[in-house]
Amino acid sequence: MADASLGQTIVPAVVLMAAAVVAVPLFRRLGLGSVLGYFAAGVLVGPSVLGLFTDAQSILHFSELGVVMFLFVIGLELRPPKLWAMRGQIFGLGLVQVMATIAILTAAGMVLFNLSSTVAFIAGAGFVLSSTAVIMSVLQDRGEISTAAGQQSVAILLFEDLMIVPLLAIVAFLSPLSQGQSGWVEVLTALGALLLLLGVSRWCLNPFFFLLARARTREVMTAGALLVVLGAALLMEVAGLSMAMGAFLAGVMLSNSSYRHQIETDIEPFRGLLMGLFFLAVGMSLDLSVVALEWRFLLSMLIAFMIAKGVVVYTVARLFGSTNHQAVHRTSTFLQGGEFAFVLYTAAASGGVIDATENAMFSTVVILSMALTPLLMLATDRLLRTEPSMEGVEAASDLKGRMLIIGFGRFGQIASQAPLSKGIDLSVIDRDPERIRDAGRYGFTVFFGDGTRLDTLRQSGAGEADVIMICIDDPKAALQIVELAQHAFPQAKLLVRSYDRGHAVELIRAGVEFQIRETVESAYVLGAESLRALGCAEVDVLDAADDIRQRDAERLSEQVHGDAMSGLNKLHVRPVPEPLVGARKRSAQRRGDEADPLI
Repeated sequence: MADASLGQTIVPAVVLMAAAVVAVPLFRRLGLGSVLGYFAAGVLVGPSVLGLFTDAQSILHFSELGVVMFLFVIGLELRPPKLWAMRGQIFGLGLVQVMATIAILTAAGMVLFNLSSTVAFIAGAGFVLSSTAVIMSVLQDRGEISTAAGQQSVAILLFEDLMIVPLLAIVAFLSPLSQGQSGWVEVLTALGALLLLLGVSRWCLNPFFFLLARARTREVMTAGALLVVLGAALLMEVAGLSMAMGAFLAGVMLSNSSYRHQIETDIEPFRGLLMGLFFLAVGMSLDLSVVALEWRFLLSMLIAFMIAKGVVVYTVARLFGSTNHQAVHRTSTFLQGGEFAFVLYTAAASGGVIDATENAMFSTVVILSMALTPLLMLATDRLLRTEPSMEGVEAASDLKGRMLIIGFGRFGQIASQAPLSKGIDLSVIDRDPERIRDAGRYGFTVFFGDGTRLDTLRQSGAGEADVIMICIDDPKAALQIVELAQHAFPQAKLLVRSYDRGHAVELIRAGVEFQIRETVESAYVLGAESLRALGCAEVDVLDAADDIRQRDAERLSEQVHGDAMSGLNKLHVRPVPEPLVGARKRSAQRRGDEADPLI
């Protein structure tokens, strides 16, 4: 009996994980992003298609903990001084965007869909609360959270999350089931809860984690981190605020703690799993029967609300100094409603401000907008991907030189210095116009050209060059250039920058005259400096460097004639019991001295 109960508990988890591990990699492979993959998987296993889950709302409510933990982690990255420095953006940019969007969405609801002013206000106010989960996930995937544009997006999201407080108070005030006075009570309760949370976070959390750390038990620290996140979220929910806001504030107050990195590490696995579950639950909540019956109304409201919100977001972004590119990018990011819309709509339905049908309709519009956002962002990125300007850039044509350098990035720039110091006539090509212009500002003459094209190589002087130096960081393209040069320009010696050991093996097998891994020499130097920093004698440092170089060359040779696992015996994987006997003997012989008989 117990086994059967356990099986019934495990089966849903297995189904959800199976749907996620199939859909998410597939959608990422198609370039559609992981969020849309979770949505699609949720729709598939939800009540509208396979019907494997019928209580999507319960899963959605539980999975909101993923959003809670995500905001907690974001809070850990925003120290109070940094957050204070953002106050202008939060209460300036965020306030203007939210208020203007609510106004235009309310007007759209009244004019286009004949909604009453109250119902139109609720519909618009819910849609203005963008999805923190979707936007922050996208910003994190792109590494944009720390950028100026990313910080502005974070500021807007923070203000939108704060807006749930007055909006819920307004819903309570509008409710015919209340006496019209509970709104002020809820505001006071929310303020009291905020002050309590800030006080506990300021004076109690560091001593709390200090006591846990003294226990020297990893599980206890993890439990403590979860307790802080969930406790802050619970306090805010009881006070009528958003759970995510409570967790965010707790994270901000812990951002200066010496335990910050440990806490973040402990929370990360739970955050990732629950965020995925949240997106799955949103997909499950999409009622396809409602979509089928009311598709005209839903589609028209979806388009109207997204266009209206997009116009406001773009206009506000431009007014606050964003470039056209940045404004369009932010617009595509904020076109959707979010998870807090469900909270607002549910509260409005419970209070009799809107009916159950309107709640279902508005929630469906929000879900559809969340699902469409990744696609719209992908389309926007492709539209904004313009061809680079060729102003001030000259294409390679009839170049002459004893040496041709292909690629003038950080590697090629340094490699060019030795031949230039001896007056060697060089031809240099690169396919990045901005890099070419930058080189020109420093006095270098670099021409535009793609080294993987045979006609470009001919125009760049490869046919007359004695040496072709390939300095690009694309392993596949480098091999392609090697093949072209060996076939069409056999007189030129090929010197190639290799990306890693595997690429070096391929180049050696291809027959290039010389290759060097882009990081190997700097790693040799850094390793030698580590010995000097530890106080080793200079002769021991030089001997060690010689030994490592010889071992690496021997291992590389064995890999060329074998496979990636060949030559493992050449690696030092544990401390050497005696100080490099062979290397010391070789060094002594080079100096003409006798080797130390004691070593």
